Amino acid sequence: MREMRVLVACEFSGIVRRAFAERGHDAWSCDLLPAEDRSNKHIVGDARSLLDARWDLLIVAHPPCTRLCNSGVRWLSKPPAGRTRAEMWAELDEGAALFSAFWNAPIERIAVENPVMHRHAKERIANYAPPAQSVQPWQFGHGESKRTCLWLKNLPPLQPTEIVTGREARVHRMPPGPDRWRERSRFFPGIAAAMADQWGGHAMRAAA
Repeated sequence: MREMRVLVACEFSGIVRRAFAERGHDAWSCDLLPAEDRSNKHIVGDARSLLDARWDLLIVAHPPCTRLCNSGVRWLSKPPAGRTRAEMWAELDEGAALFSAFWNAPIERIAVENPVMHRHAKERIANYAPPAQSVQPWQFGHGESKRTCLWLKNLPPLQPTEIVTGREARVHRMPPGPDRWRERSRFFPGIAAAMADQWGGHAMRAAA
């Protein structure tokens, strides 16, 4: 048994990082924003610059997905006011390049979280593969509905830990405001705990 070196990319909240750290792993987060909890185990910057640093597990908690997700594909043909089609497609290329860098990183175990993708995004991702599973917060102790797809390499699908009643679409129904994006990107602690328990334990057993 040994601890893992875990990189949690695209996370400023520290929720996933802390879940792994509490179970004895050397866990770090990285984001363009500083850590909300002011942890010294957080790196401010582009996580792509860290991918060669001998990590055992990469978890991409909430990469920018606005142009990749199926729910926003309409903006590629009819952009919102003040934006151009060229800008929309350029942002799509940037998002796909970011996903590709993480998905093809030189790390043995990888998990990337993202909504359902449209075909234009899939076509732009190197070595694209379908998501291994989709999970809901209500499977992990949160009475909410927010489908999340997980792309997995050398990791087993997450098993539900606490199925609860309640299917509130809290995140989807949030009113517009300056902090809406922050709350939408916040990870669910119950899912983070399942990742740390199941993937952390799985990787440690495999290395024993």
